Amino acid sequence: MALLTRISESFWSEDFWLPGNTTWADLEKDDGLTYPKFSDLYRPLFLSIIVFFMRFAFERWIATPLGRCLGIREGQSRPPPDNPILERQFQRSKSNKPLDKQILTDLGKQTDLSAREIERWFRMRRNAERPSPMVKFTESTWRFTYYVSIFIYGVAFLWQKPWFWDSTYCWRGYPRQDLTPDLYWYYMISLSFYWSLLFSQFVDIKRKDFWQMFIHHLATICLMCFSYTNNMVRIGSLVLVVHDAVDYWMEAAKMAKYASLQKLCDALFVVFTVVWFVTRLVLYPMKVIYSSVFEQMRIVGYFPASFVFNGLLLLLQLLHYLWFYLICRIAYRAIKLGQVRAATEAQDGPHPLAHASAHRLLLAGRQGRPE
Repeated sequence: MALLTRISESFWSEDFWLPGNTTWADLEKDDGLTYPKFSDLYRPLFLSIIVFFMRFAFERWIATPLGRCLGIREGQSRPPPDNPILERQFQRSKSNKPLDKQILTDLGKQTDLSAREIERWFRMRRNAERPSPMVKFTESTWRFTYYVSIFIYGVAFLWQKPWFWDSTYCWRGYPRQDLTPDLYWYYMISLSFYWSLLFSQFVDIKRKDFWQMFIHHLATICLMCFSYTNNMVRIGSLVLVVHDAVDYWMEAAKMAKYASLQKLCDALFVVFTVVWFVTRLVLYPMKVIYSSVFEQMRIVGYFPASFVFNGLLLLLQLLHYLWFYLICRIAYRAIKLGQVRAATEAQDGPHPLAHASAHRLLLAGRQGRPE
C-alpha cells in the first residue's frame, strides 16, 4: 500500500504538472472559479457508450435511407465459387499484389484452372470481403455529421472567447483559469467521440490500417486528457477547432464518391486540400504552436509538463507535413489520370490518404487506366 502511495505521489508531482509556486490545493480553492478535475475524465467513457449506440441508430434510420435515395448499392460483391485449394492460398497471402507466376502455375496444376481464371477468382474473393458502398457511405455520413456539428459548436462558443482572437489569453493567469461549461462540454463531447471510435474499431469491418488508427485514437485521447489534467484547455480548444475544420470536408468527398457523384467528389477534395493547408500548415504552427512554445515561455515560464505537451504538438506537426506530402502526391497522380476517386478510398483520421490508396492509384497508373 505504501508503494502505491509513493507511486501516486510521484506521478502527481506538482513539480511536474504545474508551474512554480502553484500546488494542487490552489486549484481546489473555493474562489468562484471552476477547475478541471481528473475525475471528470471518467464521464466520457460512459458517454462514449451513448455515442456508440447513437451512431448505429443514425446509420440505420437516417444514413441508410439517404443512401437508398441516392441509389447506393447495399449488398456486397458476389463471392467466387467454393475452391478449398484457392481459399487456402488466399488465407496464406492476403494481399492486393498479383500472384507470383510460379504460384499461378502450381495452382493451375492443382485446380485445372487457367491463370486468368485463378486471378479472377482471387479478385472476386477480395471484393467479397470489402464492405459494400452503403456501409462505407453510412459510416462517412455519421462522421461528417459529427465533425461538422462539433466544428460549428466549437467556433460558436470560441468566437466569444478572448483567446480565440488573442492567444496570449491562453496563458494569462494560468493555471488559475475558469473552466466554463461550454469549454467543459467541448472537451467531454470530443473525448466521448474518440473513445467511441476506439471501441467501434473492434466491431467494424477490419481495415488494413486498424492498428495505425487505433494508436492515433489512443494518442488523441491521451493528449486531450493530458491538457485537461493541468488546465491547458484553452490552448487545447484551439488545437481541436483547427483539426475539426478539416475532417468533414474529407468525409463529404467520400460520401460523394460512394454516391457516384464524381465531379462533386473532385471539387470537395480540392476544398479539403486547401483547408488542410491553411489550418494545419499555417494556422496550427503559426497560432497554436507559437503560442504554446513562445507565449507560454514569456508569460508563464516552462515546467516539465509543458515540455511534454509541446513535444506532442510538434510531433503532430511533423505528421501534418508527412500527410500533406501524401495528399499532394496522390492528388497529382489522380489529376494526371483525370480522376480523384482513388484518393478518397483512404480511411478517416488525421491521415486521410493512406499508403494503400497511393499504391492502388500508382498501380492503376502503371496499367494506363483508372482502377
